[in-house]
Amino acid sequence: MPLLVMKFGGTSVANIDRIRRAAKRVGVEVAKGYDVIVIVSAMAGRTNELVGWVEEISPLYDAREYDAVVSSGEAVTAGLMAVTLQEMDVPARSWQGWQVPLITTSAHSAARIEEIPTDNINAKFGEGMRVAVVAGFQGVSPEGRITTLGRGGSDTTAVAFAAAFGAERCDIYTDVDGVYTTDPRITDKARKLDKIAFEEMLELASLGAKVLQTRSVELAMRYNVRLRVLSSFEEQSDDAGTLVCAEEEIMESNVVNGIAYSRDEAKMTLISVADRPGIAAAIFTPLSDAGVNVDMIVQNISEEGRTDMTFSCPNNQVARAEKALLEAKEKGDINFHDLVADTNVAKISAVGIGMRSQSGVAARMFQTLRDEGINIKVISTSEIKISVLIDRKYMELAVQALHDAFELDKVA
Repeated sequence: MPLLVMKFGGTSVANIDRIRRAAKRVGVEVAKGYDVIVIVSAMAGRTNELVGWVEEISPLYDAREYDAVVSSGEAVTAGLMAVTLQEMDVPARSWQGWQVPLITTSAHSAARIEEIPTDNINAKFGEGMRVAVVAGFQGVSPEGRITTLGRGGSDTTAVAFAAAFGAERCDIYTDVDGVYTTDPRITDKARKLDKIAFEEMLELASLGAKVLQTRSVELAMRYNVRLRVLSSFEEQSDDAGTLVCAEEEIMESNVVNGIAYSRDEAKMTLISVADRPGIAAAIFTPLSDAGVNVDMIVQNISEEGRTDMTFSCPNNQVARAEKALLEAKEKGDINFHDLVADTNVAKISAVGIGMRSQSGVAARMFQTLRDEGINIKVISTSEIKISVLIDRKYMELAVQALHDAFELDKVA
């Protein structure tokens, strides 16, 4: 039979009533003739509760035991979903990661998927099982220990199963009804997209959009898994939600398809750095070793052998970045006059595959911000996106102005 993967996030399975609602959606697909693999998250709030318990007992916890505790949330949901389906006379059973087995690396709390053998689940489908309910977010290491994939890892689990089993589609059920041109909470002109290309979704996810986890979109693009983002709380239809697919499936789109933002950004500047070969490596290697996620980088013109180096990183990594750079200075690896952190900035990004073939996008973006009296601190570009750092107090104004400037409320 054709196979479908359906993933339900924490808000979609937050209580028994919502689990029953999700199970009914699964039942509809089974009635259409699909075998279904259901991926479930922990019930809303449960993972945070479990993490809190571990941290209360031991701030310097064993990561292996941390994974054993926090993975239990998904195991509970999987069992409850299977029981609910069985009560509906749908042949179903639950699977934990180690039972599949979903084999991962040994990097506890941040494991990556290595392999998903299909034999065990396919054998059960052959015996009459119609739904395999799999606990998302978790797997098993080569050493036989439970691992977790990091927050949001159930999205990645779902896409990986869709790729491994050659699913017709992977439906991601969440608390929003699709992917929007920007956050509807900021502008009521935000429009739900019927389709969006993998590359655009990847940029939006990495730039602050919370609809899909970045790693899940990377996997979907690599294995050409068609993703559909839908709401668990609205009536289901064949054209509901937003389809994330290959660019070739989209006939026409706007030059810019989305405006993303991230409010938790910081701008860090090394003042008066010795300008010499290898200085960039000397700065960014210790930052990498410290796990600092550097994004935008700007180096000023050198004067008298000295230069300024500016980069952005998440706000919660500023202390880690300062520590790494000051230690590198003490060792003599780098020499700078001062280190200045500005934690009151936001990143605004315009994203669209149409930028490849149309000019003038940057000019329109910069003119729009100028007209609103918003100063740009840092600029970064790629083939399909333009990002700027601005003062955080102007973030919502910038999003609204750019959404209007690129007429994103209109269909291409």
